[in-house]
Amino acid sequence: MPLQRNKKTKLVDTIVLILLILGAVAMVFPLVYMVFSSFMTKNQILSADFSIIPDPWKFGKYTEVLQRPEFLRGVRNTLMVAIPVLVVGGFTSSLAAFSFSKLQFKGKNGIFLGLLATMMIPFAVVMIPQYVMFTKMQWTNSLLPLIIPGLFGNVGVIFFLRQNLTSIPSTLVEAAKIDGCGYFRIYYQIFLPLMKGALMTQLILWFMGIWNDYLAPTIFIQDDEWFTLQVVIRSFNSYYAVNSDYPLIMAASVLSILPTLLLFFFFQRYIIESVAISGVKG
Repeated sequence: MPLQRNKKTKLVDTIVLILLILGAVAMVFPLVYMVFSSFMTKNQILSADFSIIPDPWKFGKYTEVLQRPEFLRGVRNTLMVAIPVLVVGGFTSSLAAFSFSKLQFKGKNGIFLGLLATMMIPFAVVMIPQYVMFTKMQWTNSLLPLIIPGLFGNVGVIFFLRQNLTSIPSTLVEAAKIDGCGYFRIYYQIFLPLMKGALMTQLILWFMGIWNDYLAPTIFIQDDEWFTLQVVIRSFNSYYAVNSDYPLIMAASVLSILPTLLLFFFFQRYIIESVAISGVKG
């Protein structure tokens, strides 16, 4: 019986492994084809004979994309959104996480639960009211709708940082108060350095979200002067697809995902650890 059970277990494990490999290939294949097709010619992509390997290899499309002023303008606009949001929003998020974790004030748990409830509201529900509000404030066709809300913090970042701070003894606050420290000094000199790793991880994830954001810029911005990178890629698709210049579109897409791939590749261990630790701490 044990031998039969071992054989059955091995068979099940083998089947599961094969299914996982097939699933992984199905998920990765579009990315691999996008990279390879950026080195192809238009005729090879449009050919009835499907192929993955470029024949011949063409490297000029990347240079052509980098010489496009709209692509560089899209990178500039995206960075103009990301830098102030990450700097100011990271500060306000960490400050809020410290307050919810270590300070005692009336209604703290209710306010925190209210913030968490907003995470369950999809952007599709609030995008029309936001568009109406930003239009009345004359913020549309600018980067302000993408920047200003982020300056007040990110609920997801607040939640993860609060979870991270729960492992730090609250007695540090009392000891610092006895030594004459104010709350902001306690936050800045004691708790901010302790949550620096978790904060950096969350800022990386936040940057990836801002860099890949497509829906919000599409709704709030119609002036191509302020298009972010993902909207520029969309405009490439609508303009160059008419000329069947798919290699140029693919090259632009590869360049657009390169920063986020590199960030995740170099910091994946810290990202996974941060998410795991924040999930198990109460």
